[in-house]
Amino acid sequence: MKLGEYQRLTVVKKLNFGIYLSVRPEDEERVLLPIRQVPEGTEIGDELEVFLYKDSKDRLIATTNRPKLTLGGIAVLTVREVGEIGAFLDWGLEKDLFLPYKEMTAKIQPGMEILATLYIDKSRRLSASMKNLYHLLKRDSPYHAGDTIQGRIYEFGHDFGTFVAVDDLYSAMIPSHEDCRKRKIGDVVQARVTNVKPDGKLDLTLRKEAWLQMDDDAENVMKRIEAYNGRLPFTDKASPEVIKRETGLSKSAFKRAIGKLYKERRIEILENAITKIN
Repeated sequence: MKLGEYQRLTVVKKLNFGIYLSVRPEDEERVLLPIRQVPEGTEIGDELEVFLYKDSKDRLIATTNRPKLTLGGIAVLTVREVGEIGAFLDWGLEKDLFLPYKEMTAKIQPGMEILATLYIDKSRRLSASMKNLYHLLKRDSPYHAGDTIQGRIYEFGHDFGTFVAVDDLYSAMIPSHEDCRKRKIGDVVQARVTNVKPDGKLDLTLRKEAWLQMDDDAENVMKRIEAYNGRLPFTDKASPEVIKRETGLSKSAFKRAIGKLYKERRIEILENAITKIN
């Protein structure tokens, strides 16, 4: 019996509340398929494809329904409830799927859609996890550099970047120098493919092409200068870390932005500061 997987089992016994299935007719290990799910006309000796999980009383049970997630797979599931020891996810079966707190990568709330995988815990129960999804995503996407895609954020790698599942299937990452501080796990973003690595993983950017992005960046920098009462206490000579922390931009993007503002005579660049021209 394969917990958490589809398999073909043989009907070995019929009762008024359901039928019992086994791998082989002579096997003692059997599993119940409730009567409401038994296909009409099913007889002893027939084979049925079923999915095996555990019911609310922790008993192995079969279903002909098709859950959204199987063992070792990956799928987007809706958070139905969050309790003291974990959360419960809607995965298409009568019993919700349990997600322990230790398997969460972020705080979640009812109604959120999250990417998760299915595993068997130490108590031989099926549980969900938001961890270790990176190795489950595919690397054979149909996308090329320059394509616009849609993806779901599933992990923040901090030093590496922000990990994204393109179409909830393909492995991708937004580099760490892009500002994703306002994003959260489960967010669906539209991005542009900047590179397809030799192993098939995608590099993404949330930014427009430089000549299009520059206008937005310039306005954001201007707002930042105004927030400092018209005097930004650093210039493009500051370290990339300071520029990123204060503006959310890379050093090169910051230079382009203040260059545009300077040409428009909206700012003055001093030795250690940038000031607004009134």
